[in-house]
Amino acid sequence: MEFRCSTASLAELPCDGLALGLFSSTWQEQLRPWAEQLGQPLLELLEKRQFKGKPGELVSLQLPGLQPSLLLLAGLGEPENFDGVALRLGAAQLAKASSGQGCSQLALALPLEGFAPASAAAALVQGVRLALFQDQRFRSEPEPRQLPSSTWLLGLSEELGAEVLRNQAICAGVELARELVAAPPNVVNSLSLEATARTLAKDYQLELSVLDEEDCRQRGMGAFLAVAQGASVPPRFLHLVIRPEGPIRRRLVLIGKGLTFDSGGYNLKVGGSQIELMKFDMGGCGAVLGAARSLAELKPAGVEIHVISATTENMVSAEAIHPGSIVTASNGKTIEINNTDAEGRLTLADALVYASALKPDAIVDLATLTGACVVALGDEIAGLWSPNDALADQLKDAARQAGESLWRMPLQASYKEGLKSHFADMKNTGPRPGGSITGALFLQEFVDAAIPWAHLDIAGPVWSEKGRGIDPAGATGFGVRTLVEWCCQA
Repeated sequence: MEFRCSTASLAELPCDGLALGLFSSTWQEQLRPWAEQLGQPLLELLEKRQFKGKPGELVSLQLPGLQPSLLLLAGLGEPENFDGVALRLGAAQLAKASSGQGCSQLALALPLEGFAPASAAAALVQGVRLALFQDQRFRSEPEPRQLPSSTWLLGLSEELGAEVLRNQAICAGVELARELVAAPPNVVNSLSLEATARTLAKDYQLELSVLDEEDCRQRGMGAFLAVAQGASVPPRFLHLVIRPEGPIRRRLVLIGKGLTFDSGGYNLKVGGSQIELMKFDMGGCGAVLGAARSLAELKPAGVEIHVISATTENMVSAEAIHPGSIVTASNGKTIEINNTDAEGRLTLADALVYASALKPDAIVDLATLTGACVVALGDEIAGLWSPNDALADQLKDAARQAGESLWRMPLQASYKEGLKSHFADMKNTGPRPGGSITGALFLQEFVDAAIPWAHLDIAGPVWSEKGRGIDPAGATGFGVRTLVEWCCQA
């Protein structure tokens, strides 16, 4: 879809559709100038429909013989509650309402007072494009869709064209993440993820290193290989590098958990455990590859970005690791595997050791790590753990600007007691209470303490059963926008 910014009057634009967002307390005043331009008794029409301007309220009016001939109106609630997230949601609601209406050129007008122009452009472009995304790759006959070919963002200067292109790149990264996470496990596996990384490297002239099973063994990645030993598809350890033009000010590492399918291993997932959805257990890998797609195009000045994922599947086979086994990670720590269904942290352990050896300025890992985080925060908010206040604040600010939700959680040192083993340095799981916290504490053991580090548990927002806001049903691409904002602000 093409986006254009314009401060021109409606009469000067070739639009056959107009979409307006209206506040509940002032919708009559907001609507009056548009009614005058159209020469229509819009207030009377909406009052007959008992329009109140409540959040989620939507009215569609056909205006035969007029230009525009389609009028869409969405309620936005009270202005004091209208933030960047609400702006995205308003744009998304109106964009979805335009589908199938025969509209080719849509003019979108929402209240932009109080928003910086760049922030407003980001919210509108992301709200429209991501809300209209549909993944129909696996349908024998894709459903036909009639969407506007262009969306005019009214009230924004044409000088924001570069900002529109920037957000198109961000949306492309989110869409790549959605496609990777949504694809079935017989399509996306460690080898196909390697192919995706190679395509990114080729298309954007990135550096790529791929470690196969023997390479990982030589590096002592016993934790990662313990998970991979039951897989029918060989593991791959991926490392992409995005280098800026000119001097490097900051070196950042993004790590994504890359379990392309999680059966639970010999601690097999049972009924009600969503085993059929465990293709999304590589949501962290999808997010960092999606972010790489965006950042490779944007190339933030002075920032070198390393994107890492240890990719495999967690399967039951004669070769699969047994519960009670003891393995050695690449930093020499020994781990008693008391639950083979806590496999993601094992793959991340060796990835974090590898990342620490790069001596970056900061490391952020993303993982669908625990169901406990979903219990704590639900399916819209990701958990954030970090011993570094500055990094935690940076990520929270980036998430706020990106329209994604993070909540900082405690790294309660006393909970490490639950990870003690009688036979090894540590176990891979602790007691059931505080499971997301002990998961983060486990990961912390594999990070150089001198390097700022944060862990994001995205198990809840990685997937939406019915769709919400700008996200479709299925994979959401959560994390891409936050990572891109963080890297660009670094």
